[in-house]
Amino acid sequence: MLNVPSQSFPAPSSQQRVSSEGRSKVPLKPGRSLMDWIRMTKSGKDLTGLKGRLIEVTEEELKKHNKKDDCWICIRGCVYNVSPYMEYHPGGEDELMRAAGSDGTDLFDQVHRWVNYESMLKECLIGRMAVKPTVPKGMLPKSQVTDTLAKEGPISPSYDWFQTASLVTIVIYTKQKDLKLDSVIVDHQYDSFRAETIIKDYSYLIHIELSHEIQEDFSVRVIQNVGKIEIALKKKENTSWECLGRPLENHNSFVPKKDAGLYYRKCQLISKEDVTHDTKLFCLMLPPGTHLQVPTGQHVYLKLTITGTEIVKPYTPVSDSLLPEFKEPGFPDNRYIYFLIKIYPAGLFTPELDQLQIGDLVSVSSPEGSFKIPQELEDLFLLAAGTGFTPMVKILNYALINMSSLRFDVEFVLSAPTSEWKGKKEHISPGLLSEFLKRSSDKSRVLICICGPTPFTEQGIRILHDLNFSKDEIHSFTA
Repeated sequence: MLNVPSQSFPAPSSQQRVSSEGRSKVPLKPGRSLMDWIRMTKSGKDLTGLKGRLIEVTEEELKKHNKKDDCWICIRGCVYNVSPYMEYHPGGEDELMRAAGSDGTDLFDQVHRWVNYESMLKECLIGRMAVKPTVPKGMLPKSQVTDTLAKEGPISPSYDWFQTASLVTIVIYTKQKDLKLDSVIVDHQYDSFRAETIIKDYSYLIHIELSHEIQEDFSVRVIQNVGKIEIALKKKENTSWECLGRPLENHNSFVPKKDAGLYYRKCQLISKEDVTHDTKLFCLMLPPGTHLQVPTGQHVYLKLTITGTEIVKPYTPVSDSLLPEFKEPGFPDNRYIYFLIKIYPAGLFTPELDQLQIGDLVSVSSPEGSFKIPQELEDLFLLAAGTGFTPMVKILNYALINMSSLRFDVEFVLSAPTSEWKGKKEHISPGLLSEFLKRSSDKSRVLICICGPTPFTEQGIRILHDLNFSKDEIHSFTA
């Protein structure tokens, strides 16, 4: 069942981020918007309290600054005075205070790893954390040994390369048999070659300055039964390479994905089509040297520079099939990413996006998200309000193609319809959901996806738990 309430929950922008638990936003005082914060950072005021000096901060010193009017937080080794930002933080002061006087990197990554904090908080920079004394080589503290063993992930991949007169083939051995093509992201620009492979919650990176020039087009192939990836590069000149190239930053690294950082490439705006009076379908074209497929239920981040500050927002790609009359240019499907985006005239990001002209460039990140459709799924329910519909589009396409045994029903529900509306008129409620969310059997495998404004999602999750659906059966996409 596809449930699409509207009206009573004003549809947010389609800035979705996949998560298992939502995070409530706190109403901000007038004059405390993101644009107001940007103006504050450009006002010339001393936001650090140190009159422009940068200092080295010890752990002991950091711990002292743990109050709302004197709050320092460390993110990835850099210390910021976030007291001036307290009233501007959409998650509220209490959320920031969770990391007061401490290293907030893990908490930051859990909530909004995508935020460009370096740009947002650059005027609040206190300095860097002091380097701790190193442990003698070959020795680890007992607690660290325990942590290392507990956090062991997949076996680290390896790579090799070989060549013919016209091709150079890079082979990645992942030792994972369930790998898919959308797990591999390749970016080639000038002489820089970057191939990232996502294996469970880890990222394996090949990053090389190639020794010779190659052509723009290349191919990526995954041999699933052995977990091998082959990336075939076409030489510009049929000469023998003595080496693949020079290693660049983080080459041959295998780290948890949350520690890998986001990588962006410039994509070109190809089309911008009206879907409703305030919602548009944007089509972005990937660079010719990029191989990127966004997995079902995952999202990317779009980045624009607005009044000198980089602003980043998450969006879930959709299919161009949402607009039947839209005619795609004559290029391969995998060169394009589509976004259904509601334009908010009083917003900061979407009006700027709407002002872009055909041919302009937008920075697009690699995919993010943890969503996976369980094997042998028997019942799939999609609950969407407003532009919360966007993450459901690819899930729906996947289900219609791969789950042919499922019965397909759609139910439209409006909370404040016009007099001509003959369908259901109701808010989200236990009665409404219990009427439609019926298992095909007592022990059927169920997945319920829910997305919409925060009140809709939070209320929906509470109702679903009351209806005896387990946490593992519910996946929320939260704005």
